[in-house]
Amino acid sequence: MAAMTTLVTGATGFVGGHLLDRLADETPVVAWYRPEGTPPDLTRQVDWQAVDLLDRAAVARALEEIAPARIYHVAGAPQVDTSWQNVVPHLRANALSTHYLLDSLRLAPEPCRILVVSSAQVYQMTDEPISEDTPLVPTSPYGLSKLAQDQLAQRAAHEEGLDVVLARPFNHAGPGQSPAFAIPSFARQIARIEAGLAPPEIQVGNLETRRDLTDVRDVVNAYVSLMESAPRGRPYNVCSGRAWRIRDLLEELLHMAQAKVRVDVDESRLRPNDVPVIQGDATRLRSELGWAPKIPVEQTLRDTLEYWRVQVAAGR
Repeated sequence: MAAMTTLVTGATGFVGGHLLDRLADETPVVAWYRPEGTPPDLTRQVDWQAVDLLDRAAVARALEEIAPARIYHVAGAPQVDTSWQNVVPHLRANALSTHYLLDSLRLAPEPCRILVVSSAQVYQMTDEPISEDTPLVPTSPYGLSKLAQDQLAQRAAHEEGLDVVLARPFNHAGPGQSPAFAIPSFARQIARIEAGLAPPEIQVGNLETRRDLTDVRDVVNAYVSLMESAPRGRPYNVCSGRAWRIRDLLEELLHMAQAKVRVDVDESRLRPNDVPVIQGDATRLRSELGWAPKIPVEQTLRDTLEYWRVQVAAGR
């Protein structure tokens, strides 16, 4: 296969899909997806392969056949709230899959650069902007699974000499994200109300938390910048540097709505351990690699709402 082949794991996921868009026409792309997971979009000009990242032998065979020059490892379990009930699956999806991937790369005959996507959830939460030097003290099983992944990546880089690049993204949103997350949940509910499929009230959780939010398209641009230029083993936060109050984001979406909508708090959506503020510090990424987010949050919200209008119209 071509020497500069790029592999994307988790290619049918939210970030994976946007990454395929970003890489289109730049390089031959092999796109891995979970055999029992979301079916691939066969209209994309990529080489789709069903590979179970929890099958060590299957990962090794596929990597040997592909011999990629670059890997974007964006596969994994993405949700904090479900990790409390699914501790082992999160550890397997995030840590064990990364271990198998890195383990196979150790035996690869040709060099390969890999971007491992960790999470801001590895950090100790604080009201101050979180930099890469903030202590690593996760507060959820999800964060613990991402810390395990993070440490596997750093060990592979610093102790075993693998060309590993490490990203620690904060919250991101945009078209295509699951309604299990706040912004797409709001947008989908509004789209259903506009279509007359639901009563004019939206169910919400805690609206007073503040979250650093970046458009997913800016996030994948950051990943490409990291792949191109980041030093091996050096972690980088991917974030906007601004913490938005969830209530303000919802109000902006309601201004865009084509119907009058009431807001009701659903007690089942409240988390007992919700951190009041999560704000990142992207100074390292901005100063060392020159990346900065370009898409304003209003466009992120508008595009997300329009995505769900299309989905609802299509019966999804």
